[in-house]
Amino acid sequence: METHWEGIPKLPNCEGKEDWIKVSENVSLRVFLWKPIDKSLRKLSPIVMVPGWGSVFEGWRPLITEWVGRRPIIYIETREKSSAIFETKMEIKDFYMSEFTNDIAEIIRILDLKNDLHFFSSSLGSTILIDGMQSGVIYGKSSIFLAPNQRFIFPLWAKILIKMPLPNFTLKWLIKAAVWGVERKVKEDGQKIRYRRTLLSQNFERIRFSARYLMKYTLPDNLSNIIIPCAIITADSDKLHGVKDIENIADRIPNSKIIQVPSNQYAHEADFLKEIEDFHESI
Repeated sequence: METHWEGIPKLPNCEGKEDWIKVSENVSLRVFLWKPIDKSLRKLSPIVMVPGWGSVFEGWRPLITEWVGRRPIIYIETREKSSAIFETKMEIKDFYMSEFTNDIAEIIRILDLKNDLHFFSSSLGSTILIDGMQSGVIYGKSSIFLAPNQRFIFPLWAKILIKMPLPNFTLKWLIKAAVWGVERKVKEDGQKIRYRRTLLSQNFERIRFSARYLMKYTLPDNLSNIIIPCAIITADSDKLHGVKDIENIADRIPNSKIIQVPSNQYAHEADFLKEIEDFHESI
């Protein structure tokens, strides 16, 4: 396990703590909670942040470092990540979308946030929130979705390998193959570095279990239950998330708007806070 999994990252202009929240009988998730040093800013509605599939904090450090001094941030590491604690043997059913959405709802309940919160999410995190909001499990005041997935697209060779009953010691080679595939497809250097770091930091067995379910998953056609203000962030240069699918998702969420950014990497940088704060001021 690499060092970026250990302890809460030390960031300026805030106080933070690391917690493991028990979301079900056998699963606890790691959550980072930051509050600004300026106590007047602690009264602002918190941001609940749900990153993408296997995403590690280091990829979000530039954005979060600036953001935590401005308002409370709650960063949730979902159950496919290495930090999650499973008390029993994992099964594919542990990674059904309903488990992911119930995890977020349970953390919100335990932290007593009620509906006084804003969401920020990426990729799988966005898909989890969209599914949970449509099904009436997750509520909030607004949401920003970065590159949500209508479906999770794996190349044919990856699907074959994911489905094969390979022994656990071979899984690291599957991850290395995935790194090779991503680096061939992604054009942005920053995004390429993030995905390489992310993939090499994974619990291989969890990634395989979650991939086996996610490759069959698609968002519901009807997203009309999501009535809070939503911004959907997309970049033409992002080759891993289908732009047409993202636009289709935006068309199906009643109170949503698309915000174009220069690149996926830009949405992980401190400069992106301008678009975020402009959106929050507009609602």
